[in-house]
Amino acid sequence: MSTPSTSTQVVLKTNPPGFVNPKIGESDSTFEIKQRPIEPLKDGQLLVKILYLSNDPTQRGWIRPKDASFRYYVPPVAIGAPMESLAIAEVIESKSSKYSKGDIVNGKFYWADYITVSEQNVVNKIDKSLGFPLEFYLSVLGMTSLTALFGLTEAGEMKKFLSEKPEKPYTLLVSAASGATGSVVVQIAKHVLGASKVIGISGSEEKCRWVESLGADLCVNYKSDNYQKEIDEFLGDGLVDYYFDNVGGSILDYALTKMNKFGHVISCGSISTYNSKGDGSFSGVKSWGEITVNSLTIKGFIVTDFLPKFAEGAQILGKAVKEGKIKAQGAYHVDTLSGDSPEKKLEGIPQIWNQLFVGEKPNGKLITKVA
Repeated sequence: MSTPSTSTQVVLKTNPPGFVNPKIGESDSTFEIKQRPIEPLKDGQLLVKILYLSNDPTQRGWIRPKDASFRYYVPPVAIGAPMESLAIAEVIESKSSKYSKGDIVNGKFYWADYITVSEQNVVNKIDKSLGFPLEFYLSVLGMTSLTALFGLTEAGEMKKFLSEKPEKPYTLLVSAASGATGSVVVQIAKHVLGASKVIGISGSEEKCRWVESLGADLCVNYKSDNYQKEIDEFLGDGLVDYYFDNVGGSILDYALTKMNKFGHVISCGSISTYNSKGDGSFSGVKSWGEITVNSLTIKGFIVTDFLPKFAEGAQILGKAVKEGKIKAQGAYHVDTLSGDSPEKKLEGIPQIWNQLFVGEKPNGKLITKVA
């Protein structure tokens, strides 16, 4: 193929104060489409063709206002800059000593068709000889699965259960259990780390049945008025030893009241607050006193905290997938872009991503196929 001369990109038009408007061309659209020339490569640069994009709730924080009052782990995307994403891409041209034309790489790239990137933006080259579909590297072998693994083993201090059986039975509760991270938490806890009981919280009866098919002993629909009662009845006189929190808000508030003495709360995300009016507040959490009276350990983390352990984590995940302890089938859903021009095609990217926030998201990891 001839080298493209233009990059079509989805760029940030405005910082939304609440929910985003994913449609292009409206007065309050969050994003717009821009075409920019592709300049000759400099040393250490790659021209890549974007194949797949990762859709993640944390990207909402990436488009916060520059003067937002709450701290975050990465600088915000600037107005007029392309929207960032974890992605898989094919190297079209290279002036890097590390990567060659034809390599398949993953890293932090853009919502675009073709882009020029520094080799430093590449996380690694994908070993195609392993025979895994590329979608695996954004799902069961990707960042969200590493988030599940390190959240449990490192932040949750459960690493010892990789090599030895738990001394006594323990119960784990996870919110957003049908999501990309939560669904892998269920499987690792139950099938790799030896949890005796795993309870999931999700957003529909259909999703809950799927979470139970992954190994959860119970999954409840938080949209039901009785979901807390269902958990209470299932626990009986028991309590929760580990809570993996993906949502914050009122579900976190409830979970704190069910924690066992010396229990662990693993704070991975708070999607219920991501579209608040920019202050990042944890509304709905009134049970903070439970932390003190029950001597709870609360540990927040970002998966990149464990970057030196990524290779080790990938081996653990790959082994679990091959052994059937983590299911690849049904672990991800791919939405494919369509359109009769690059601009029209890329207009679908924000709308696919927005499914994460409007209750339309399919089970597992949501992936956008660009090419």
